[in-house]
Amino acid sequence: MENRPVLIAPSLLAANFLKLGEEAAMLNESEADWFHLDVMDGRFVPNISFGLPVISQISKVAKKTCDVHLMIEEPEKYAEAFQKAGANMLTVHYEACPHLHRNIQQIKSLGMKAGVALNPHTPVGLLENVIRDVDMVLIMSVNPGFGGQSFIEQTYHKIAQLRQLITDSNAHALIEVDGGVSADNAGQLIQAGANVLVAGSAVFASADPAKTISELKAAAVAGLGKM
Repeated sequence: MENRPVLIAPSLLAANFLKLGEEAAMLNESEADWFHLDVMDGRFVPNISFGLPVISQISKVAKKTCDVHLMIEEPEKYAEAFQKAGANMLTVHYEACPHLHRNIQQIKSLGMKAGVALNPHTPVGLLENVIRDVDMVLIMSVNPGFGGQSFIEQTYHKIAQLRQLITDSNAHALIEVDGGVSADNAGQLIQAGANVLVAGSAVFASADPAKTISELKAAAVAGLGKM
């Protein structure tokens, strides 16, 4: 078995917003590793989710890493505010950052881990010159902005390409996958090279979210065992 971390990061975008405290408590007690928090601005993506006040409240009760995914324009304007709200990992989109290296340095200077997200059409090779600077790369396996979309099959190849780039560059970035993740494809995603699996609808729309998280984790670990 290859020795690399396998993490499950349920996306609270799919949670019941009337019961966020209960949902957070469930995640704390579950086998989930991270809280995944999706921020949308209605500009970079055609939807609006939640922002600083919600994350500030969740981070106060979260006993695990708060993994904040910014699907917003001009993320540099808000990085410090998200750090103060409790973000541990802050991910910005390649497509929203014309000065990406500067964005990465800003996030790290604030004491957070830095991630870069790639939309489905964005090639992984564009990260060649910053791959050693980032802590994580988030591969979008659906088009960002809406939950519940179908998984894009090309993602497996893209993950494998990114894993090769990380290896060739002697980098240490984690690979996160977001969109259409379930227990059915978790093992294959890990085999392709992923480390962190984000699951929203698969977890929170299930009858027993904690059990679903456990099943996701088991499927992911089984995938690693086949390496």
